[in-house]
Amino acid sequence: MTFNDILKESWLSISGNKIRSILTILGIIIGVLAVVVMVTFGETVQKQIDDQFSALGTNTIIIRAGAAQTGGVRTFSGMQTLTIQDADALAQLPEVEFASPVRNFGGQVIFGNKNWGTTVVGVYPAYQHIQNIEIEQGVFFDWSAVRNASTYAILGSRIVKELEMGNNPIGQVIRVGNTPLVVIGVTKEKGEGMGSTDDSIFVPLTTLQKRISSPRFPNSVPTVMLRLTANADNNFATEQMTLLLRERHKLRDDQRDDFQITDMKQVMETMNTIAGFMKMLLISIASVSLLVGSIGIMNMMLVSVAERTREIGIRKAIGAKESHIITQFMSESVLISFIGSMIGLLLGIAGAQFLVPMMMNYPATISMWAVALSVIVALVVGFASGVFPAIKAAKLNPIDSLRHE
Repeated sequence: MTFNDILKESWLSISGNKIRSILTILGIIIGVLAVVVMVTFGETVQKQIDDQFSALGTNTIIIRAGAAQTGGVRTFSGMQTLTIQDADALAQLPEVEFASPVRNFGGQVIFGNKNWGTTVVGVYPAYQHIQNIEIEQGVFFDWSAVRNASTYAILGSRIVKELEMGNNPIGQVIRVGNTPLVVIGVTKEKGEGMGSTDDSIFVPLTTLQKRISSPRFPNSVPTVMLRLTANADNNFATEQMTLLLRERHKLRDDQRDDFQITDMKQVMETMNTIAGFMKMLLISIASVSLLVGSIGIMNMMLVSVAERTREIGIRKAIGAKESHIITQFMSESVLISFIGSMIGLLLGIAGAQFLVPMMMNYPATISMWAVALSVIVALVVGFASGVFPAIKAAKLNPIDSLRHE
């Protein structure tokens, strides 16, 4: 028999039991659909993590004031344990390219008759490079603005929209509390996510401390952010920072660090590991559907063997070999699996493109290896599910088969 003959007979056999065949194919469709959607979900999570950390930079170090307790809960004394001088000293380390103390202040920004609750961030000019802040309009402030505590402000793109400042907010005056600030720059829109600057106002650190918030300890800061040089060893740099800060804070050997250092490269690696485990878990869960589908194929083929016992006897009586019988039943099993996998693949891609962005607010990442894997697995499942029924059919005694009613 030619390939076309085998395919035609397989199709006639499958279409002869429409309801049973549709239900069996449905099991494969659901299995492949689930695998594609789950893998796409996992790939999208991993892509989102990579994109967010790429925006921040894997050579970014964040140092927070306060000692860590068991369980990761930080404690703060009455006075913050990091100072502006600490940030200046850290900036002198050879592995550090940029450093900036950071202080946040939550408040209302007012423009005309509009107001918006936001975060005012007091920083050095180096913060722009540490956070990869892109300026869409205007400029970022310089060191002279820090020395003079100039009333300059860089607005996030969302604030410009919420305050309805028009297409050119540069030079306009806003107020934070009772402090007027001149807008000299607007950041490029980043969207939601880690490192987003869309809903922040950046001002010189001295401006925040002297004119806006008036902190109790003006020389202290809750956070210092640093960017390492391109070839820096993150682990070595972290050790050098720890030694420097312990020395500056005069901590004894038996005393814990009164600060916390977070290496964004290690955080990204940890997040990617977690995302990888989650992806494997999702694939494993989805694979259960394929397993159920394979059981459905095997059950259908066993029923088909029982129903076609007399037909098998006639085939063998007129000279059909066992290999011919096996080929016929295997082709039916693989055809069922192929039809189900193709339909499941199309529905899975369409479903992933719709569901993943809706759930994650992030574009779906369709992985070609996931597409290929789901189809290959489905075909292997179809092949494996048809082996036992095909062998059982081939081993039937032709005389007993002809007597079968």
